[in-house]
Amino acid sequence: MENFPVVNMEQLNGEERQATMKKINDACENWGFFELVNHGISHELMDKVEKLTKEHYRKCMEQRFKEMVASKGLESVNSEIEDLDWESTFFLRHLPYSNISQIPDLDEDYREAMKEFAVELEKLAEQLLDLLCENLGLDKGYLKKAFYGSEGPNFGTKVSNYPPCPKPDLIKGLRAHTDAGGIILLFQDDKVSGLQLLKDDQWIDVPPMHHSIVINLGDQLEVITNGKYKSVMHRVIAQPDGNRMSIASFYNPGNDAFISPAPAMLEKQTEECPTYPKFVFDDYMKLYSGLKFQAKEPRFEAMKAMESIATV
Repeated sequence: MENFPVVNMEQLNGEERQATMKKINDACENWGFFELVNHGISHELMDKVEKLTKEHYRKCMEQRFKEMVASKGLESVNSEIEDLDWESTFFLRHLPYSNISQIPDLDEDYREAMKEFAVELEKLAEQLLDLLCENLGLDKGYLKKAFYGSEGPNFGTKVSNYPPCPKPDLIKGLRAHTDAGGIILLFQDDKVSGLQLLKDDQWIDVPPMHHSIVINLGDQLEVITNGKYKSVMHRVIAQPDGNRMSIASFYNPGNDAFISPAPAMLEKQTEECPTYPKFVFDDYMKLYSGLKFQAKEPRFEAMKAMESIATV
């Protein structure tokens, strides 16, 4: 199997730039995922976030998770569970407004670390969007503007722990899905693996690497690039031992952002390539929330059907 794409961002600053940009483009076209090293976020900050996240889980989440498992009798299941994920999570919102101060039972130093981390990730997301613009032949800032809506992008973080699972063959950590939004930046455990993506009908591990940020593309980038870049099915396999930490930050369009294929992408289109739909991001999210764990193509078809009704 070819190697999982790892991009060293420091190489964007010298004679390696062209080769590095090509590597990013290949990853976007063929994988929907790549891993960043030397991304500019301080390792001290990442270590602090990891330490505080794991402490918070032990202190505030672990007992609740065990009670949920016991109440549903999950230790003793003997057939596959289709409607539940083996994960303990909470969400933080950063943009257009932050809710970090309202989340109960977060220590002050944890709140501060997560705020600082979110600022760094937001900068990285916008830098990446401009690198994608450059590769796609779009004007600098095009994707950021496409995501903007009237209040700016939606940006939030899902903090997850995947505790040891007694029946990993019967319960997924997180069932297979594509991400609905824009660009996703993941800080994952570097010791306990579990994240996999689907490539050429095979499940491939996303390798845990210390201090890396894993990037994947959501459905909206597939629409804007008219299918040149694709969002990819991925899942988390529960593990029999080790607690996997996952901090996924989603840089998504604003609720009222109007999403459609970029005109420049349509000019390059060949006859057999279908045109993706145009829609308001919030309408897509309403549809997605009920169909997250199903294939994305029917979601695009449904948006297209809504579009044709609207133009009648």
